[in-house]
Amino acid sequence: MDDRFPGSIALLFCLLLSAFKNCYAGVVSVYWGQDVKEGTLADTCASGNYAIVNIAFLHSFGSGQTPTINLAGHCDPSSGGCAGLSNDITACQNLGIKVLLSIGGGSGSYSLSSADDAR
Repeated sequence: MDDRFPGSIALLFCLLLSAFKNCYAGVVSVYWGQDVKEGTLADTCASGNYAIVNIAFLHSFGSGQTPTINLAGHCDPSSGGCAGLSNDITACQNLGIKVLLSIGGGSGSYSLSSADDAR
């Protein structure tokens, strides 16, 4: 047997190990807001399962429309019932979780007619 074989295996092992050492897993994100059974936004963040939470969905906006969010039973924005979400968002951010607002959705009324409309 060739005396270089065990050394070659050891070298290959070290190269593979160094390659894996520098690999990082991607982050996990989730859409929140379309299933009342999913719990609160703060509960979702406190689970430790996610690095990013997308609040879904701002389904009406732009072209002079009043922005409207659909949170599928979590709260009623038309009556001001979603004000408590700000505390949940802060709780998530304090855990280092990014909280985004997802615009659009499967259905809705949205368009941006100008750069000013996007602001």
